[in-house]
Amino acid sequence: MEESIDRHLETWTRELDWLDPLTEAITVRLGMASRYLKQSRERALAGSGFKLWQFKILLTLRRLGPPYATSPSRLADEMGLTRGALSNRLAPLEEAGLIERTHDTGDRRRVEVRLTDAGHAAFEEHAKAENRDETDLLAPLTPEERQTLDHLLRKLLPEPFTRHG
Repeated sequence: MEESIDRHLETWTRELDWLDPLTEAITVRLGMASRYLKQSRERALAGSGFKLWQFKILLTLRRLGPPYATSPSRLADEMGLTRGALSNRLAPLEEAGLIERTHDTGDRRRVEVRLTDAGHAAFEEHAKAENRDETDLLAPLTPEERQTLDHLLRKLLPEPFTRHG
């Protein structure tokens, strides 16, 4: 990999005399890390059978904390979806037993979307698969180097860039 990056830098610093090789090296490596993490997520999704949107619903419910439940409107807002788009996405997860929609006993019009035990287990399995690849990516770094990298990335990517789901 380093050889291909070195060739890339050699080519472009020769062709573009204004190009800063250090900036180019950093951005190329950040791009490669981004692709690695994207491929990692795709592998984990393939292994779990999830589509990304399905995992994001489970992730959002999990992120809300106990009791891992909320109204469909709040869930839609958290995910940046319309109520209709969310409703269409909930049905397959409900059929798979990963979430359940329950009605408030006091007001049947109020619905709550809740992560089931199977949903918890599916989320955990997927998250662990992603984490294995993330851990592998950072394995060459010492704990101190990881802290330094975290600090530098925080400085490089301040809010709002770091918001994600």
